[in-house]
Amino acid sequence: MWQVIAPWIHRRLGSPDRVLDPAAGRCEFINAVPASERWAVDEVAYAERVAAPGTRVIVSDVMDVDLPPGHFGAVWVSNFLEHLPTQEHVAGFLEKMRACTQPGGAIAVLGPNFRYCADEYFDYADHTLPLTHLAIAEHLYAAGFEVTEIVARFLPYSFRSRFPSSPALTRLYLRTPAVWRLLGKQFLVIGRYGGSGPVSEVPSAGPARSD
Repeated sequence: MWQVIAPWIHRRLGSPDRVLDPAAGRCEFINAVPASERWAVDEVAYAERVAAPGTRVIVSDVMDVDLPPGHFGAVWVSNFLEHLPTQEHVAGFLEKMRACTQPGGAIAVLGPNFRYCADEYFDYADHTLPLTHLAIAEHLYAAGFEVTEIVARFLPYSFRSRFPSSPALTRLYLRTPAVWRLLGKQFLVIGRYGGSGPVSEVPSAGPARSD
């Protein structure tokens, strides 16, 4: 699925050359990003992690990593902020992401939307913070990003169940924002550092363009 989702997100962020995944896990996303320079940071040294050739992998808490200032054209944050202990930790993390984002660069934040999955949000023992698309937008603004796109309902809550498992069905899902309104329980919020343009909030049906 990430082989389809990652290029779609990459295009939405402007197809940047340098991409950072600060909570990369097993590198499912960053491996599929068609960028010339890819950085993957995660504090867990997954034995099964296989990074694509040329990907710089750093095993560390991202807050302890010396990231180059103003370097990345895009930062991808997926299913990470809900694991942080406090709202202050979210703020500090996003400020660090802004510091390593180049002027005009973008950040995309994906995560479970408490507004639409409250009954199952804490079924994961490591979920500590209830977050919504609006809370993320406020955090990004406070960190110095201009919020350019808010999709309240994007992907399903879990990939284990209803999300289409084949590349063809995944492509069809991404091309059909009306279906997001039925299945989407994760938000997608995009911000830009030093960018311009109005906020585009689409609470259920997805963003205006569906490329």
